[in-house]
Amino acid sequence: MKSEHEGVNRRSFLGAAAAALSASALFAPAAFAQSREEIRKGTDNHSADNPGPVNKELQAENGDSNVPPDTDHGDVSPFWYSFDLAHRRIQDGGWTRQVTQKDLPNSKDIAGVTMRLTAGSYRELHWHTANEWAYMLYGSARISVLNPDGTIFIDDVNAGDLWFFPAGYPHSIQGLGPDGCEFLLVFDQGTFSEYQTFLISDWVAHTPPDLLEKNFGLPASAIQKLPTREEYIFPGTVPGPLEDDRRAVGGKTVESKISYSFRMRSMKPTFEDAGGSARIVDSRVFLASKTIAAALVILKPGAIREMHWHPNASEWQYWLQGTGRMTVFASAGEARTMSFHANDVGYVPAVAGHYIENTGTDDVIFLEMFKSDQFSDVSLNQWIRRLPEQIAEAHLHLSSSELQQIPDAKDPVLPQ
Repeated sequence: MKSEHEGVNRRSFLGAAAAALSASALFAPAAFAQSREEIRKGTDNHSADNPGPVNKELQAENGDSNVPPDTDHGDVSPFWYSFDLAHRRIQDGGWTRQVTQKDLPNSKDIAGVTMRLTAGSYRELHWHTANEWAYMLYGSARISVLNPDGTIFIDDVNAGDLWFFPAGYPHSIQGLGPDGCEFLLVFDQGTFSEYQTFLISDWVAHTPPDLLEKNFGLPASAIQKLPTREEYIFPGTVPGPLEDDRRAVGGKTVESKISYSFRMRSMKPTFEDAGGSARIVDSRVFLASKTIAAALVILKPGAIREMHWHPNASEWQYWLQGTGRMTVFASAGEARTMSFHANDVGYVPAVAGHYIENTGTDDVIFLEMFKSDQFSDVSLNQWIRRLPEQIAEAHLHLSSSELQQIPDAKDPVLPQ
């Protein structure tokens, strides 16, 4: 299996091209729909012929948008974007980039950030207006978060681990050896900007020196050493053992009673079968995560994330590995299919039906995230099987024996 972060920087296309792709409405006249299969097989290319300019690389990335399946219809709002289209802010010590509501206009609840810190480098001390949920993509980091009661949480997190920092709680992140880290940040505000956080360097730089002397109890000579502008990401020295840091700040007497980290990838799967697995983490198992619920899903080649919908929240996805496609059913006969790859972002409105299919030869691995304290989904298979047969037969025109072949239990992952 390829590593989860492999291929993260695989694609790099112009934002304008992506915007044009996302904004386009796909309509399907009946006459054209009848010939789509022939078009896909290359036996009838006249109707889909495009003699004008084409961005072939971008077109190849999303064949389902260029020649949609027969079942696509109507104008469905954009639900695909890629971090590889986002601007990267690069500083000495690492980089960051973000996908917000500006990029996916319907994503009002969640914004995302990917960030890289080299060994020893810091995402400086800060706090912000949104709750922060994170998934470690690569490497290791040391995190800290201060509670309002003065207790502090300090921990080391590795690939596959989570953290959750409540809004307004000051925190820090530092890359560890040997090669620092990379992680995904998820914020429960669609318009949240990573570049509008409250930084400790920024605050002291915009406070009169005499006031700083009074507040810190330091002489003017010390105040002159404070930063005069924001630092954001900057190099540092790889720290020593975790327990040394914990002891140095006061040990058990100042230790937080709340754990703000969780080992997601190493937990026992919530569901697992021949098609793959799903690990579900919400406030019922990760107590600190009050506003973000998530699932880490692995699909084997040919497997699907079953047809379902979420009754309580919109879904924001991050694709870590593999190649797949998703169709979003937006009601009133409207549906659209898009292809997804590593480092892509997907979005599904609350209660919209959808599935995800692994169309590649490697495992698909992706995260589903929701602005909610609990994960909740409705299985189409389970709904059909829980109905009296007369109702299901009348609606689907299936016989009793055919209905019995439909799985009768919720199974997030179905094999090929």
